Amino acid sequence: MSLEKILEQELPALGQPCSDEILSKFRRYADLLTEANTVMNLTAIAGEENIARLHFLDCAAAAQWVELDGKSAADVGSGAGFPGVVLKILHPSMRLVLIDSLGKRINFLQDLCRNLEFENVECIHARAEDAARGPYRETFDAVLARAVAKLSVLNELCLPLTRQGGLFLALKGPDCRAEVQEAASAAQKLGARFRGVKTYSVPGTEAVHSVVIYGKDGITASKYPRPWAQIRKKPL
Repeated sequence: MSLEKILEQELPALGQPCSDEILSKFRRYADLLTEANTVMNLTAIAGEENIARLHFLDCAAAAQWVELDGKSAADVGSGAGFPGVVLKILHPSMRLVLIDSLGKRINFLQDLCRNLEFENVECIHARAEDAARGPYRETFDAVLARAVAKLSVLNELCLPLTRQGGLFLALKGPDCRAEVQEAASAAQKLGARFRGVKTYSVPGTEAVHSVVIYGKDGITASKYPRPWAQIRKKPL
């Protein structure tokens, strides 16, 4: 089945929009990703059906629990653009900042966003803990991260970017209960409250994934995030 047919069939079932323009952008995204992946390691997932399901639909499914239209969002450790670019295709009115520490990936993301004719998107070459100490601190309605690090580490990287009243969503595997428990004190120290875990099946696959949701109730103390060496050595 073609990428377009898969998305046309499954996106509405996830409560996501689907139009000819959206399908055209996903086609361009898949083609550009496949081409770039021949010269740099962006993803181990190959083939348009796998890309459609295990990348595009997986990210689209996670968006069921966050309002993005007209909102601001940051994608931390964006890599090849997941989930941020997928969500921008589906919700073009959102403001998006893609953050990644590797220059080659940022170059790919910049080319990708130009090809997709995005407006109101920034690609930032920085570590998340550095970005959170600059003008982006506590400015985003939603912060998302997919396959970046353990929650005890991710909380300190992402919650300082989340505005008071905003959400942090971590895209995880099927069973993240131990991680959630391990990260409970970190969330509290950073001014956030655990809102729950939403589990979903990736359409057309046997994969089961989760979204861990935190609400930012307070203000993150200025001492966070700490330098990366400290975060890695001693998570909160």
